[in-house]
Amino acid sequence: MNLMRSYAYKAIKRYVGKALHHYEMIADGDKILVGLSGGIDSFTLLWILNERKKRILIDYDLIAVFVDPGFDDQFGKKLETYCKANEFHLIIDRTDHGLQAHSTKNRENPCFLCSRLRRKRLFEIADKYGCKKIALGHHKDDIIETFFLNICYSGEIGTMVPSQSFFKGKFQIIRPLAFIEQETINRFAKEIGFPIFTNPCPSANSSKRNKIKSLLTELYKSNKKIKGNIFNSMSNVNTEYLLT
Repeated sequence: MNLMRSYAYKAIKRYVGKALHHYEMIADGDKILVGLSGGIDSFTLLWILNERKKRILIDYDLIAVFVDPGFDDQFGKKLETYCKANEFHLIIDRTDHGLQAHSTKNRENPCFLCSRLRRKRLFEIADKYGCKKIALGHHKDDIIETFFLNICYSGEIGTMVPSQSFFKGKFQIIRPLAFIEQETINRFAKEIGFPIFTNPCPSANSSKRNKIKSLLTELYKSNKKIKGNIFNSMSNVNTEYLLT
């Protein structure tokens, strides 16, 4: 495949560059932990950050980390094989986070607990390996969906942001794919030939996020401008017309 002719590659290259520049996400000498889930979003993130190193002046190191939730040991092994073949530095951290989240002691929201435990573990691993920045593969659609998740299930207005500081500046979470739509990532993943792994999580197809995703998909069908308007509205808030 000739990447120079790929619309998806050009779009990802452009919008990742825009996000990195606008939010000053990466500096020379950075050591960056890349959260790798085995999905095409995180594969795209790792691939583009690794490819970008070859054509820019600043230098940075990447360490991919897969926090294994404990469902299926074969998933981690396949991921490890793929990363070795492509010379990605991968660390696999085996946990029981997914099993804890789906235990009888946590019937309310397994996704929330699993995510919180995984995030905590990523901070610990980043600290261990001297990574001040943690890159996650959330994209434009994820940010919009999180906005609606918070409204519908948490009763608050807020979402994930492209760059966020934690623990008084000790760590910074960055989301270089923040301006890129899922459809573009899907197209790029198919062109590159990323492996497809089946998510072993029992909540994979029945989460609250999937319900929001289905709702938004129907909404987008009625007007192609809706997605862009929702995304833009999150940085164009008229506080005079909000309840206080």
